[in-house]
Amino acid sequence: MGKFSRVLHFLIKDQVITEKQVWVPEIASIDLLSCVHTEEYLSNFINGKINEQEQRRTGFPWSEGIVRRCRYETGGTVLAAEVALQRGMACSTAGGTHHAFPSYGSGYCLLNDLAVAAKYLISSPKRKVLIVDLDVHQGDGTAFIFKDESCVFTFSVHCGKNFPLRKQQSDLDISVEDGLEDKEYLSTVEAHLPWVLETFRPDLVLYDAGVDPHWEDELGRLSLTDQGLYQRDLYVMKTVVSRGVPVAAVIGGGYSRDIDKLAIRHSIVHRAATQVWRECGM
Repeated sequence: MGKFSRVLHFLIKDQVITEKQVWVPEIASIDLLSCVHTEEYLSNFINGKINEQEQRRTGFPWSEGIVRRCRYETGGTVLAAEVALQRGMACSTAGGTHHAFPSYGSGYCLLNDLAVAAKYLISSPKRKVLIVDLDVHQGDGTAFIFKDESCVFTFSVHCGKNFPLRKQQSDLDISVEDGLEDKEYLSTVEAHLPWVLETFRPDLVLYDAGVDPHWEDELGRLSLTDQGLYQRDLYVMKTVVSRGVPVAAVIGGGYSRDIDKLAIRHSIVHRAATQVWRECGM
């Protein structure tokens, strides 16, 4: 959990952003969360009625602190989406909890922030939202939630032999092999993203910029470098905004015992966003 505050620390320390660019979200209300999650699950999660088996499935012991953090994280993704609609681009310093299902958490994900933000955005006025999920693990919770929703398109590029064992069906799933490196990975994204944008024509893109495809990631199984992640993020955001579509990015998954190193890796998407912002004259 320590990585989240460190992402912001390094962004300010390295002068990628200034304090004036930092917006603080409101905590996600139960009413907002209920557009995705069941009443029973929210009640149990918020009030600590989560049994040991359920806690093992999420990977987290329950605490009031984790409930608060997850609710603020979801609020942050909603805020990033709102700011992106106003200004063209925004990045959260958290988010991407795509394994959470309506009635349970899974795989270090307790509330599905991407799904909540997308549901919120398509409700009023009616919008179309594209979720581009480049975390190394398939966003199974998000895929399940939107399987029958025509206003949300789920696009996932993930390692086929990685978690989750049982995949859900996204609108477009691209499964890649272990050990994939920078050039081949980027070519895979380039081969599909323009087609998705042109055929679905979203009003907003939610981009999960997980850094767990990195070669040093403890749960990744792919072989991207820092530069490979940077080029990936640069390509995705430039491709989206050049078509006049707003993009809101979240940091997604990343796993390392070296928290500062991981936080700097997570800040790659913000550094790429800053370059896109300058190059596109936003």
